[in-house]
Amino acid sequence: MPYSNDGSVKERIVNMEKADRTLKRLAENISNTSTVNSKSTNVAGLGDADCPNCLGIGFVSSNADIEDPEFGRLYPCSCRFEDLQRAITNQKQLSSTLGPLSKKTFDNFIPSGNTTEPRQKDSLQRAFEQSQSFANTPEGWIVLHGGYGCGKTHLAAAIANQCLSQGQDVLFVNTPDLLDHLRSTFAPGSTIDYDEMFERTRNIFLLVLDDLGAENPTQWAQEKLYQIINHRYNAALPTVITCNVNLESIEPRIRSRLVDIDLVRKLIIQAPDFRRADSDQTDLSSLPIHSRQTFETFESRAGEIPSEHHKRLSIAVTAAKSFAENPEGWLLLIGGHGCGKTHLAAAVANYRVRNGSPALFITSADLLDHLRATFSPDSLVRFDKQFAELRNTPLLILDDLTLESATPWAREKLMQLIDHRYVTRLPTVITTSADKSDLGTRLESRLLNPAISTICPITAPMYKGKKRRSR
Repeated sequence: MPYSNDGSVKERIVNMEKADRTLKRLAENISNTSTVNSKSTNVAGLGDADCPNCLGIGFVSSNADIEDPEFGRLYPCSCRFEDLQRAITNQKQLSSTLGPLSKKTFDNFIPSGNTTEPRQKDSLQRAFEQSQSFANTPEGWIVLHGGYGCGKTHLAAAIANQCLSQGQDVLFVNTPDLLDHLRSTFAPGSTIDYDEMFERTRNIFLLVLDDLGAENPTQWAQEKLYQIINHRYNAALPTVITCNVNLESIEPRIRSRLVDIDLVRKLIIQAPDFRRADSDQTDLSSLPIHSRQTFETFESRAGEIPSEHHKRLSIAVTAAKSFAENPEGWLLLIGGHGCGKTHLAAAVANYRVRNGSPALFITSADLLDHLRATFSPDSLVRFDKQFAELRNTPLLILDDLTLESATPWAREKLMQLIDHRYVTRLPTVITTSADKSDLGTRLESRLLNPAISTICPITAPMYKGKKRRSR
């Protein structure tokens, strides 16, 4: 601003001198305070003692004119850049709510998993590579789907941690916890504003929703989740979701967003629980009592049964051996009691286990008993964890499938199990003596679909064992 007379100029100079003296006193005070405190508390925010710009104060002022609003304003000196960046990163880390998961990185993830099964290893390796790619360039969505302990939460946290290291804003939250936090904002003594939390969740650069589907599906919860997911879907904001439930059980509006292949990469992890010491066997499997039922001990019954029956039995044996060597799709063994179907199913399982691959052999009756037992107050296993293990086991041999006299609950659980394995194309062997009419339309459409099932009807009569030679 121009000045009209010498008095004004003089006044300006005097004011500048006063300001200069004030800044010097401020610098001396800051310097003195910093020196005292640095000996005892090492106060953060001090500059480099050798810095020519701030002389160790840590702040610099602008060269603005005295009448400029910027005059006298202090700014952090460039010598503090690393400290400030570290402080910002720490603040982002704190607000991300990762907590202990901040140690989960790609470097300490084991892409080979806890398995020797090629299909499982491949699924985990692909999820690892895709997650790394997403973290490098966070665009679109990733849905990590798999059973308990398969590594999906570790990968989700690794994505979050890498994005944090790249300076991006991240929120990692367990889905049930998120809904609990939102509900708690309505409490009379809450210090957190609902709108602020809700908007942050909707608009954060990267949102990681862990364990979607584990929440209590109330109408309010479903609506809040939909609003969050729909907003991020429409805005195409980077989002990572982990899930261990069948997507068919997810609220339809949310599910429609998760299956949009233009935005979402769905990664199915078939690997077993990392935390199991022995991934090849499970407590649910009754295979040990069928250990003698192998292909080597199976009787061909040549000359004992009519040729047509023998031909069908031979086809079933060939199909079972082929499946055991390369388990893809489903193998359905249909026949009466004692025809050899359970022996062949057990032979498949024993062959896989002998070759270092996991197999879960269980009768449908035992399966339902195990599930019911989880509702006991004394049960050490949660129903959802038990059910997830059955649904996602790499190879399931379900012996003696029957719906006769089954309760509606039992029918529904069996249908959910079979539906999940049908959709995910997980290798499955099923034996049954049920007629088509006993299976029902839904189950029949899954089991008898030639696109996925190798169907082997066995018409041989009951095997009564070898006749002893008379002496």
